[in-house]
Amino acid sequence: MAAAEQPQLSYWERNPPYAAVALAHQANVPLKHAADPKGTNKSIPTLKFASGEELVGVPLILKYLTRVGFQDRVSNLYGLTPLAACQVDQWLDTSTQLVSGPTFEQLCQRLNSYLSLRSFFVGYSTTAADLAIWGQLQACPLWKKVKTSGSVPHLSRWFDLHAALPACTSAVTELCPTQKRAATAAADLAAGKGGGDVGSFDVGLPDAVQGKVVTRFPPEPSGYLHIGHAKAALLNQHFANIYNGKMLVRFDDTNPTKEKDEYTQNIIKDMQVLGLKYETITYTSDYFPQMLDLGERLIEAGVLYADDTPVEQMREERMHGIDSKRRNRTPEETLAIFKEMQAGTEEGLKNCLRFKLDMQAPNKALRDPVAFRCNLTSHWRTGDKYKVPTAWWLCVRVWVFVSYTSYYGQRGH
Repeated sequence: MAAAEQPQLSYWERNPPYAAVALAHQANVPLKHAADPKGTNKSIPTLKFASGEELVGVPLILKYLTRVGFQDRVSNLYGLTPLAACQVDQWLDTSTQLVSGPTFEQLCQRLNSYLSLRSFFVGYSTTAADLAIWGQLQACPLWKKVKTSGSVPHLSRWFDLHAALPACTSAVTELCPTQKRAATAAADLAAGKGGGDVGSFDVGLPDAVQGKVVTRFPPEPSGYLHIGHAKAALLNQHFANIYNGKMLVRFDDTNPTKEKDEYTQNIIKDMQVLGLKYETITYTSDYFPQMLDLGERLIEAGVLYADDTPVEQMREERMHGIDSKRRNRTPEETLAIFKEMQAGTEEGLKNCLRFKLDMQAPNKALRDPVAFRCNLTSHWRTGDKYKVPTAWWLCVRVWVFVSYTSYYGQRGH
């Protein structure tokens, strides 16, 4: 086919026609394609000819490309018999049903059953039917969730077989913006040009060992999930998946004033919607007894001291690097006050426990931060049993108890 005769395939960038481009590669049919800058979610892939004629919709475009490949004796993606060609047409029509929606998983189950004793949808080699269904699954946001659930092993096996075809990998690279940028960056890097700032999941963890990576998603149940939480959750699952590790979910429930069971239940539901696969769910409050024991040991070691300085005065002293008048309290006196704090007495409510670090530290967050503060609000899980939960350092300490190896938070740290 002469270059001037090549039709132009246009589409909405967020719904790329993977099957059409893959089939063109497989059949060795030249095909120009470009995203329509004015495209919307209502746009349908369209093949436009120089004559002004058009073919609209992926199934019809696939039929055209398949016939061109057969006409040029380059490939036979329609099967070897008239019956096979009819079966391919039937699967091309069926493939259009593979879109996100309430029936998607049910249809995947049907395809899985059909492939239980087959490697291809028609005959004994790849046809346009396989490429059509592969392309729909590749474009469907729900497919990864269904695939990783383990409920469709035969369909997953078939998908991986076709996803590895050079025609399919080329289609993904050409049509997926992140894949395309990553490929360009890799080529530039190989050419000594540098790769630029590429946004993708194509990153790794230094010194990570296959099978030993443990990541965590640590939402605080003080509100509903937002986009930052989703980013953190998906990144942590991504790293767990690529290193054959596991992801743990731990709720940082150390602020009873703001937290509710309602938020916890909604976060769990949202994690299911995101398709997260985690090993288990735990709570920082599970470790309150260990934290109290650790607090006593730190007091005895002279690392913590009890301070009843008013909040505003404490803030000013930290700002200007002034030692608290309580900084040199003895461990015995601090331990006694810690008991008062755990009991929620009037004396306990006046005090907090602070780390004895460096009041001259350039990073003012390190100027004797608070480790424990008394809070009489009933905790939604533990009730009134514990009265001294404090968030930030408890979270870090629980990392040690649970043995996380990696964590990507909603701010990217």
